[in-house]
Amino acid sequence: MTVVFYEDKNFQGRSYECSSDCADMSSYLSRCHSCRVERGCFMVYDRTNFMGNQYFLRRGEYSDNMSIMGMSDCIRSCRMIPMHRGSYRMKIYERENFGGQSHELMDDCDNVMERFRMSNCMSCQVMDGHWLMYEQPNYRGRMMYMKPGEYKNFMNMGNMRVMSMKRIMDSNY
Repeated sequence: MTVVFYEDKNFQGRSYECSSDCADMSSYLSRCHSCRVERGCFMVYDRTNFMGNQYFLRRGEYSDNMSIMGMSDCIRSCRMIPMHRGSYRMKIYERENFGGQSHELMDDCDNVMERFRMSNCMSCQVMDGHWLMYEQPNYRGRMMYMKPGEYKNFMNMGNMRVMSMKRIMDSNY
């Protein structure tokens, strides 16, 4: 898994090749206007230490971050998403700290409200697989990457209400 970040648009200027997590890219590049994912999938963040707005990158070329992601030159950290071969399973909860109505998912959900009659999704437990959680129905708006683990309060993770979720599958690689 490899991604190459470039200081200028159209893969010009200084570059930094990354094949693992990088919590702070500022020591390698002063800015980042384009990138090329050669293998694998990555989440990029507009703040250091995997904080701030997140954007999912799959194999491909991103010649102008501003037009693709609206990020300008703000990629400050990146996280490699390991390939997952197996089942996908997550339990979502209406309220923080695993409270309220709950439902188990094994596939994508384009609209939590329509599918489960839940007005909110505020916490989850990811048992299997890697997932993208979206702020709006139909996989739109801000997103958050979820690996297996417990997430007690989405509001503490970016002040976000989750309305749709999608599995990160091998086809993304």
